[in-house]
Amino acid sequence: MTQEINFAKLIEAANANIELPIRQEPSQNPVDVEKGEELASKPAEAETTSLPPKQLLKLLSAGFSFFVAGANDGSLGALIPYMLTTYSISPSFISILYLATFLGWFLAAFTNSHAPKYFGLGALLSIGATLQLLSQVLRAWTPPFGMFAVTFFLTGLGQAYQDSFANTFVSTVKTAHRWLGFVHAMYGFGLLVSPFVATAIAGNSPRRWELFYLFPLGLSVFNLGLVLIAFWDSVQIITRGTQDEAEVESGRNQNAWKEVRQIIKMKYVWILSLFFFFHLGVGTTAGGWVVEYLVQVRHGDLKEMGYVPAGYYGGLCLGRLILVEPTHRFGEHRMLLVYSVISLGLQLVFWLVPNIISTIVMFSVMGFLMGPFFAALIDLGLIFVVAQAGAAIFPSLIGLIASHAGVKVLPPIVAALIVAMGITWAFVPKIPNEHQD
Repeated sequence: MTQEINFAKLIEAANANIELPIRQEPSQNPVDVEKGEELASKPAEAETTSLPPKQLLKLLSAGFSFFVAGANDGSLGALIPYMLTTYSISPSFISILYLATFLGWFLAAFTNSHAPKYFGLGALLSIGATLQLLSQVLRAWTPPFGMFAVTFFLTGLGQAYQDSFANTFVSTVKTAHRWLGFVHAMYGFGLLVSPFVATAIAGNSPRRWELFYLFPLGLSVFNLGLVLIAFWDSVQIITRGTQDEAEVESGRNQNAWKEVRQIIKMKYVWILSLFFFFHLGVGTTAGGWVVEYLVQVRHGDLKEMGYVPAGYYGGLCLGRLILVEPTHRFGEHRMLLVYSVISLGLQLVFWLVPNIISTIVMFSVMGFLMGPFFAALIDLGLIFVVAQAGAAIFPSLIGLIASHAGVKVLPPIVAALIVAMGITWAFVPKIPNEHQD
């Protein structure tokens, strides 16, 4: 099982003023997320048994939702040059798109804790899927830039609902670290596929680049349908007709909210949040602006450079599949520090060696090393929101600076973010791991 946050022990430690590592091994008795009941202890070999078909379908639905999110997010870097031309805007206006996405996540942060009082898990996932579907419908006909920006708010809100609740669901199953690796690898796979589709469409029809959004539109339709099928047993609005369930659910959420309020007072939660603030800032900033950088600074061909983000995202996808086991076995604290140091070296080569081929290779390998970061640790809504703040602020900063100094500022800013990421991770307490030497 993956190492998850143990709320009860965190609160106990906080009350006793004890500095406790923020991640603990889960209870020996797994929890049935469908019924909220603790199951009896089972032999170790039970971990290897196959999952029930119903739960497997839910896990596949969760994985596909991350693929849809990746397909959306991975397209921006390839399409930014076309957006600048079509809307006749400066790079600073792109910051509005990132800000709108963050506002969606920010709004979700204030409602995520209360929404389960009124909606079942399936209903919450369906709401998130519907919002994402609506955003793609509005984009496909090249709306005015103001409306175009609003669609990013809808996407952010929809992803915040669906992905955060799906992530929490996946973190409760047997061998969760493998399934978390799977769903986050699906996000990386979506990131990988998206630039290929976006560049192929925009490159052949530069004036109709918005037709790309028919692709995530189709995915969003399938995403909503899969959620409704897999989670139909919890697609409900909690009413007086289900009073007993409502009282139980309300009691759980009230207790959970009290626990969260105590947890956010603990400094290590904020350190971890700050780490992901910089980490997601690295990936989103690099992936979002690399095409514009290679075209404007390295004088690459736009039709070819549009595929470059796929190298980073492909590496990200492979990293989440291949590195999840060694990262878990040798310890997240040790391995993520190693990945951070190597990534800094790769980014320096990206910056200082003016060769497009080496730039693309360094960029792709850095994506591979960044792969296991997100899946290894994120399972708290606060961290999701702070991470999304980094995903919005730093790409926006690049856009604002690029309007005056040019996009050449990308490599040093990304290098600084990697340094900040590594430093904050060094302050996260080291967690004992039974697999470590």
